[in-house]
Amino acid sequence: MLTRKRLVVSFSLATLLLFSSLSLSLSNKPSLNDNKNKENDNDDDEDLSFLEEPDHVAAPSHSAHFPDPDHFNDDDDDEDDFGDFSGFDSSTEEAFKEPEVDDKDVVVLKERNFTTVVENNRFVLVEFYAPWCGHCQALAPEYAAAATELKPDGVVLAKVDATVENELAHEYDVQGYPTVFFFVDGVHKPYTGQRTKDGIVTWIKKKIGPGVSNITTVDEAEGILTAESKVVLGFLNSLVGAESDELAAASKLEDGVNFYQTVVPDVAKLFHIDASVKRPALILLKKEEEKLNHFDGKFVKSEIAEFVSSNKLPLVTTFTRESAPVIFESEIKKQLLLFATSNDTEKFLPVFKESAKHFKGKLIFVLVEVDNEDVGKPVADYFGITGDGPKVLAYTGNDDGRKFVLDGEVTVDKIKAFGNDFLEDKLKPFLKSDPVPQSNDGDVKIVVGNNFDEIVLDESKDVLLEIYAPWCGHCQSLEPTYNKLAEHLRSIESIVIAKMDGTTNEHPRAKADGFPTLLFYPAGNKSSDPIPVDVDRTVVAFYKFLRKHASIPFKLQKPATTSKPSSESSDVKESQSSSTDVKDEL
Repeated sequence: MLTRKRLVVSFSLATLLLFSSLSLSLSNKPSLNDNKNKENDNDDDEDLSFLEEPDHVAAPSHSAHFPDPDHFNDDDDDEDDFGDFSGFDSSTEEAFKEPEVDDKDVVVLKERNFTTVVENNRFVLVEFYAPWCGHCQALAPEYAAAATELKPDGVVLAKVDATVENELAHEYDVQGYPTVFFFVDGVHKPYTGQRTKDGIVTWIKKKIGPGVSNITTVDEAEGILTAESKVVLGFLNSLVGAESDELAAASKLEDGVNFYQTVVPDVAKLFHIDASVKRPALILLKKEEEKLNHFDGKFVKSEIAEFVSSNKLPLVTTFTRESAPVIFESEIKKQLLLFATSNDTEKFLPVFKESAKHFKGKLIFVLVEVDNEDVGKPVADYFGITGDGPKVLAYTGNDDGRKFVLDGEVTVDKIKAFGNDFLEDKLKPFLKSDPVPQSNDGDVKIVVGNNFDEIVLDESKDVLLEIYAPWCGHCQSLEPTYNKLAEHLRSIESIVIAKMDGTTNEHPRAKADGFPTLLFYPAGNKSSDPIPVDVDRTVVAFYKFLRKHASIPFKLQKPATTSKPSSESSDVKESQSSSTDVKDEL
């Protein structure tokens, strides 16, 4: 019996030792994931000195959305565009002399006094600017004049030199010049008004005041009608109470239009309201072809605001620097744009206006004069519109950015059908593309809209794509590094280094948040969103990124000699590794 117990115990111990040994063996066997992780860990041990270079590291790009009127190039091609100052050459900054402006009432903010000013004043408008920015220079006298006029109302207008106060600019996510915020009790929101003295004053007073002004005499009414191009008048039963409250609430939702109220029949007559009409009544007056819009909805804030928003623009708005903010900041996002020369405008504008009547409150109709070198031509270039013939284009707005082109003749019936299909999302988007290059044998492959699928979405290739702009300074700084990366990797057949001019080419799978934008498209996974490349702009950093994210493993062998940089790339050899490799060594 004792012997049997000893045998059982011995057998149990042997079994336990066997399983322990087996488990240990299995745990030490590398898996495919372990191999991949080990490869990544070994990256830090690679000798990449042959990739290192003293090239300047380009700074991250800044977001630039178009069309904003301040994105248009001025006569000086070297001047940076509002919203993207990536082309700025800091070497010229010292030579620039800021224009003199009488801005005695504009408070200069720095990091040390910013919080104090914002917290100790209920209303503060803050402009983040750059001294060399042409749009900031244009705004300066308007801003200074507005500061003087608003000072008695307890409103502080201030400015921050964002090129000096970098921490403040970063804290408030300043990505273009000028960037303007309005602070109320320390809480900020973007300023969305026009960049003129009157526009600033009107916008601010509407935010801080009651929103509605009383008209009690005919003389007051005549003065307002003479001075203002667009007004809303409510003909009420009383200047206080529920009707007035609804009108005041609606006024705060609509920038750029002054709201008034009256109980005087003779004043109402001047504003083309029948004195015997049932009150409350409301009218929108404009000094344009469509002068009057009578409100026939329920007298509540939301319906009044919707009525004003739908009718405050003319049937067709000519695109200018001044009108652009009104167009693109409207609650109506979708637009129909007529591109025509000034000679063709006389013929086609009436057709466009007649069509616009059928889409009030649904679409904004915009005229772009393509022979206007200052504004019209840059807009046409952006949308990819060429030639002088009239063209109608539908645009979904900055948030989406899809475009659609009307085929055929420009007639009322054609535009109406096109507009309805646009609203019902039945149209095929129009995408810009340069011609496909006849030869594309360089280390950096040229991608255009029409060969994007062939090159970038090739499932057998890991593709690094740079989306650039020819005028972008950061793109120019990046180019030598990018070319050198492509030169080093030219022998790796599974890797494609490519670039696309984002100003003349588009593709729904290539969204640029600014220039340059770098995106990586892994092999075998082209249906997924590309991976943003957010690393230092050096050959080594790019190489490590590609080693980490490439679907097809690869590795460069260290050249036999690095004494002759010119022969370095020819000595680099391909070493494609299989997925079962445990580790790589140079």
